[in-house]
Amino acid sequence: MTLAWYGHLRLQQSGISSSWPLIGVILFSWGIAFLEYCCQVPANRIGFEGNGGPFSLVQLKVIQEVVSLIVFTAIAGFLFQGQSLHWNHLAAFICLVLAVYFVFK
Repeated sequence: MTLAWYGHLRLQQSGISSSWPLIGVILFSWGIAFLEYCCQVPANRIGFEGNGGPFSLVQLKVIQEVVSLIVFTAIAGFLFQGQSLHWNHLAAFICLVLAVYFVFK
């Protein structure tokens, strides 16, 4: 979802999508999101303990959020190279790691 939500901003900055109407940007983002959902939905079905997987619903959500933020950090660093990380971003990431630790306890 990160690429669907923020990738179009990079396309706009580079001039590729600056003339696209809003509906074009939305459809482009939905296309990317569809591919991401094709991976996420089966992963949740397989991983959910109600379907024989090892994870509770809360654990799946925490995993998804942490993975999402890691992917966001990677994409932001790659696509938006002018954006820098600061100490508070590192502190927030440490809090996320602690959240994962506590949700699995």
